[in-house]
Amino acid sequence: MSEANPVGAGARPAPGSGAVGEPRVAIERAVPEDAGEILTVQRAAYVTEAQLYGDPFIPPLVESAEQLQKVLAGDAVVLKAVLDGRLVGAVRAQFSDHTCLVGRLVVVPDLHGRGIGGRLLAALEDEVTGRADACVLFTGHLSETNLRLYRRLGYAETHRERVAAHLTLVHMRKPLVPAGKAGG
Repeated sequence: MSEANPVGAGARPAPGSGAVGEPRVAIERAVPEDAGEILTVQRAAYVTEAQLYGDPFIPPLVESAEQLQKVLAGDAVVLKAVLDGRLVGAVRAQFSDHTCLVGRLVVVPDLHGRGIGGRLLAALEDEVTGRADACVLFTGHLSETNLRLYRRLGYAETHRERVAAHLTLVHMRKPLVPAGKAGG
């Protein structure tokens, strides 16, 4: 495991700060050496999506370790969630002008529903606020759990895009408010 690289220290209470039933999760910057573990989590997380849409060749399942290492070595922001030394989730972002393009939010299947995905996304938003004015993302129209999470975190649907007979992408956006400017 790579050396800890904490993100957003002091910006909000530490993820997994001890609430009953809440796993103690550290959110850290990922490094190229994390590619293998992230890819393993990504593949495990996206199997259900592939089954839902009847497509075993969705991009997250066919991405190679070399491709992911290039992302990690580039200018993307990639965060990982670590629980007791185990990489249990990740999220990545790239930028287009002042917009954060969120992708590949993944959590290991055995820890779904424990708040890790929400914490990863919140940490990413903290990390990119100031560099980006908004975050955008997309998910499939049948991915109700994902859609509920994104709506709960303040993302609003902007449009839908039919990309195949079996798949319509739901595009969502959330404006980012720099610290100190919230509420007025």
